[in-house]
Amino acid sequence: MDIRSIIGPPIEDVMRYLLSSFGDDRVAKAVDAYRADYGTRGLLLSELYPGIGETLVELHSQGIRLLLATSKRQTFAQRILDNHGLSDLFQGIYGSVPGAGLDHKPELLAHILQDTGLAAQNCLMVGDRKFDIVGAHANQMRAVGVLWGYGNREELELAGADLILVAPEELRSLSR
Repeated sequence: MDIRSIIGPPIEDVMRYLLSSFGDDRVAKAVDAYRADYGTRGLLLSELYPGIGETLVELHSQGIRLLLATSKRQTFAQRILDNHGLSDLFQGIYGSVPGAGLDHKPELLAHILQDTGLAAQNCLMVGDRKFDIVGAHANQMRAVGVLWGYGNREELELAGADLILVAPEELRSLSR
Protein backbone atom coordinates (compact mmCIF):
# COMPACT_ATOMS: atom_id res chain seq x y z
CA MET A 1 0.00 0.00 0.00
CA ASP A 2 1.32 3.42 -0.96
CA ILE A 3 0.56 5.55 2.09
CA ARG A 4 1.66 8.87 0.57
CA SER A 5 -1.94 9.68 -0.38
CA ILE A 6 -3.09 9.55 3.24
CA ILE A 7 -0.31 11.66 4.75
CA GLY A 8 -1.38 15.16 5.69
CA PRO A 9 -4.74 15.03 7.43
CA PRO A 10 -5.02 14.65 11.22
CA ILE A 11 -3.88 11.22 12.41
CA GLU A 12 -7.36 10.43 13.74
CA ASP A 13 -8.76 10.78 10.22
CA VAL A 14 -5.99 8.59 8.80
CA MET A 15 -6.51 5.85 11.38
CA ARG A 16 -10.28 5.95 10.89
CA TYR A 17 -9.74 5.49 7.15
CA LEU A 18 -7.20 2.68 7.54
CA LEU A 19 -9.19 0.76 10.16
CA SER A 20 -12.56 1.09 8.43
CA SER A 21 -11.59 -1.42 5.74
CA PHE A 22 -11.19 -4.00 8.52
CA GLY A 23 -14.41 -3.03 10.29
CA ASP A 24 -12.30 -1.88 13.22
CA ASP A 25 -13.38 1.18 15.22
CA ARG A 26 -10.47 1.33 17.70
CA VAL A 27 -9.29 4.67 16.33
CA ALA A 28 -8.32 6.18 19.70
CA LYS A 29 -6.26 3.12 20.61
CA ALA A 30 -4.49 3.14 17.23
CA VAL A 31 -3.76 6.88 17.52
CA ASP A 32 -2.34 6.42 21.03
CA ALA A 33 -0.08 3.59 19.84
CA TYR A 34 1.09 5.62 16.84
CA ARG A 35 1.83 8.69 18.96
CA ALA A 36 3.69 6.65 21.57
CA ASP A 37 6.03 5.27 18.91
CA TYR A 38 6.30 8.49 16.92
CA GLY A 39 6.97 10.54 20.05
CA THR A 40 9.85 8.35 21.19
CA ARG A 41 11.61 7.50 17.95
CA GLY A 42 9.63 8.27 14.79
CA LEU A 43 9.93 12.04 14.88
CA LEU A 44 13.70 11.78 15.22
CA LEU A 45 13.79 10.02 11.85
CA SER A 46 12.27 13.03 10.07
CA GLU A 47 14.48 14.30 7.29
CA LEU A 48 14.52 17.69 5.63
CA TYR A 49 13.73 17.99 1.94
CA PRO A 50 16.83 19.03 -0.03
CA GLY A 51 17.16 22.81 -0.03
CA ILE A 52 14.52 23.52 2.61
CA GLY A 53 16.93 24.28 5.46
CA GLU A 54 18.88 26.81 3.42
CA THR A 55 15.67 28.36 2.12
CA LEU A 56 14.27 28.81 5.62
CA VAL A 57 17.52 30.42 6.79
CA GLU A 58 17.45 32.80 3.80
CA LEU A 59 13.80 33.76 4.31
CA HIS A 60 14.42 34.38 8.01
CA SER A 61 17.49 36.50 7.23
CA GLN A 62 15.32 38.61 4.89
CA GLY A 63 13.03 39.37 7.83
CA ILE A 64 10.21 37.12 6.67
CA ARG A 65 8.02 36.11 9.60
CA LEU A 66 7.84 32.30 9.55
CA LEU A 67 5.18 30.33 11.37
CA LEU A 68 4.59 26.61 11.20
CA ALA A 69 1.04 25.24 10.87
CA THR A 70 0.90 21.44 11.04
CA SER A 71 -1.62 18.72 11.78
CA LYS A 72 1.07 17.04 13.89
CA ARG A 73 1.00 17.51 17.62
CA GLN A 74 2.58 20.86 18.40
CA THR A 75 5.04 19.18 20.77
CA PHE A 76 6.18 16.80 18.02
CA ALA A 77 6.65 19.65 15.54
CA GLN A 78 8.71 21.57 18.10
CA ARG A 79 10.95 18.56 18.73
CA ILE A 80 11.45 17.94 15.00
CA LEU A 81 12.49 21.56 14.42
CA ASP A 82 14.73 21.45 17.51
CA ASN A 83 16.34 18.25 16.22
CA HIS A 84 17.22 19.99 12.94
CA GLY A 85 18.30 23.25 14.58
CA LEU A 86 15.52 25.23 12.90
CA SER A 87 13.29 26.28 15.82
CA ASP A 88 14.82 29.72 16.15
CA LEU A 89 13.82 30.57 12.57
CA PHE A 90 10.12 30.39 13.46
CA GLN A 91 8.16 33.00 15.35
CA GLY A 92 5.48 30.45 16.08
CA ILE A 93 5.08 26.69 15.94
CA TYR A 94 1.44 25.66 15.80
CA GLY A 95 -0.04 22.20 15.67
CA SER A 96 -2.71 20.08 17.23
CA VAL A 97 -3.14 20.27 20.98
CA PRO A 98 -5.30 17.79 22.89
CA GLY A 99 -8.83 19.16 23.30
CA ALA A 100 -8.14 22.45 21.52
CA GLY A 101 -10.04 21.70 18.29
CA LEU A 102 -7.05 22.59 16.13
CA ASP A 103 -6.62 19.30 14.26
CA HIS A 104 -7.84 20.56 10.87
CA LYS A 105 -6.15 23.33 8.85
CA PRO A 106 -9.10 25.78 8.63
CA GLU A 107 -9.42 25.92 12.43
CA LEU A 108 -5.66 25.89 13.00
CA LEU A 109 -5.04 28.78 10.60
CA ALA A 110 -7.93 30.78 12.07
CA HIS A 111 -6.37 30.27 15.50
CA ILE A 112 -2.95 31.41 14.27
CA LEU A 113 -4.42 34.56 12.73
CA GLN A 114 -6.24 35.36 15.95
CA ASP A 115 -3.26 34.51 18.16
CA THR A 116 -0.76 36.58 16.17
CA GLY A 117 -3.02 39.43 15.04
CA LEU A 118 -1.84 38.94 11.47
CA ALA A 119 -4.14 39.97 8.64
CA ALA A 120 -4.97 37.05 6.35
CA GLN A 121 -4.35 39.12 3.21
CA ASN A 122 -0.74 39.62 4.37
CA CYS A 123 -0.11 35.91 4.85
CA LEU A 124 0.87 33.10 2.56
CA MET A 125 0.22 29.46 3.38
CA VAL A 126 2.78 27.12 1.86
CA GLY A 127 1.81 23.46 1.79
CA ASP A 128 2.07 20.19 -0.06
CA ARG A 129 -1.47 18.83 0.31
CA LYS A 130 -5.01 19.91 -0.54
CA PHE A 131 -5.71 20.32 3.18
CA ASP A 132 -3.24 23.22 3.28
CA ILE A 133 -4.79 24.94 0.28
CA VAL A 134 -8.37 24.49 1.51
CA GLY A 135 -7.40 25.69 5.00
CA ALA A 136 -5.75 28.81 3.62
CA HIS A 137 -8.67 29.70 1.37
CA ALA A 138 -11.16 29.12 4.21
CA ASN A 139 -9.30 31.92 6.00
CA GLN A 140 -8.95 34.20 2.94
CA MET A 141 -5.21 33.54 2.73
CA ARG A 142 -3.25 32.99 -0.47
CA ALA A 143 -2.08 29.41 -0.86
CA VAL A 144 1.11 28.14 -2.50
CA GLY A 145 1.26 24.45 -3.31
CA VAL A 146 4.65 22.77 -3.32
CA LEU A 147 5.68 19.64 -5.18
CA TRP A 148 8.46 18.48 -2.88
CA GLY A 149 6.05 16.94 -0.36
CA TYR A 150 3.37 14.28 -0.50
CA GLY A 151 0.83 15.94 -2.77
CA ASN A 152 1.00 16.22 -6.52
CA ARG A 153 0.25 18.91 -9.09
CA GLU A 154 -3.24 17.59 -9.88
CA GLU A 155 -4.26 17.54 -6.22
CA LEU A 156 -2.96 21.06 -5.64
CA GLU A 157 -4.57 22.42 -8.81
CA LEU A 158 -7.92 20.83 -7.98
CA ALA A 159 -7.73 22.35 -4.49
CA GLY A 160 -7.23 25.79 -6.09
CA ALA A 161 -3.61 26.58 -5.22
CA ASP A 162 -2.83 30.17 -6.18
CA LEU A 163 0.67 29.14 -7.26
CA ILE A 164 2.59 25.87 -7.46
CA LEU A 165 6.33 25.63 -6.86
CA VAL A 166 8.68 22.80 -7.81
CA ALA A 167 11.68 23.47 -5.52
CA PRO A 168 12.16 25.12 -2.10
CA GLU A 169 14.51 27.70 -3.60
CA GLU A 170 11.56 29.18 -5.49
CA LEU A 171 10.12 30.40 -2.18
CA ARG A 172 12.97 32.91 -1.97
CA SER A 173 11.70 34.79 -5.02
CA LEU A 174 8.25 35.23 -3.47
CA SER A 175 9.66 37.47 -0.75
CA ARG A 176 11.21 39.98 -3.13
